[in-house]
Amino acid sequence: MDFRTATYTLPLKADLFLAALLLLITAFLLAGIFQPGPGFYAMVTILGAFTGFCVDRYWPARRDFGWANRVTLARGVLVIALVSLAPFLGDSMLIASSAGNSLWLYVSLCVIALILDGVDGKVARATGTETGFGARFDMELDALFILGLCLAVAALERAGIWVLALGLMRYGFVIAGGIWPFINQPLPDSFRRKTVCVWQLVTLMVALLPVTPDALAFWSLVLALALLCYSFGTDLRWLYQANANKRRTP
Repeated sequence: MDFRTATYTLPLKADLFLAALLLLITAFLLAGIFQPGPGFYAMVTILGAFTGFCVDRYWPARRDFGWANRVTLARGVLVIALVSLAPFLGDSMLIASSAGNSLWLYVSLCVIALILDGVDGKVARATGTETGFGARFDMELDALFILGLCLAVAALERAGIWVLALGLMRYGFVIAGGIWPFINQPLPDSFRRKTVCVWQLVTLMVALLPVTPDALAFWSLVLALALLCYSFGTDLRWLYQANANKRRTP
């Protein structure tokens, strides 16, 4: 099959069903290892259902979902499971002597999710299936992943509740767009924005490692928050100036 000329071949609901089945299996496997509270299954269900609803709602009809989006969906399964598990990493059973091994496994799975973040883009370019939907889907998964890592860091008390600002800033940006419409303008591609995103992910994962000193975890997260504030501030400044220039143009 020529992936560049492939048309509608598989119903989207089939992709979503397979993803839901994979999510169920992943959740059971992680629950067997980490023994989280019943809230874990509730979070998996809510996040999984919401993701499926959004994909079904915004993906154009009568088009094959594409292999790049399938990679992103598979990454989404892993991200949803890890995010759902994050608040329970501080439970007493994980503070026991076996906690180190559990955290190494958790961080290893996070690294796999991060690697998959680069795979879907390569697949999209290789198959000529790059879409605005795919880019947005990937970005929203990144935002959810970062928020989940923040919850994990806070649950393990590697940093205070302020660390959630790293994950919530993106959603604050979206809310601000509902108040000031100029914020909803498209932003140009930015290497700085991508670098700060990767820095956040790596810094949060390092903070979760059992061998990371508390001081290193704390100050690296402070730096990550400072860089994120700078990045968002730069984007807001650009959007404001672009809107002002548009108003001045006759």
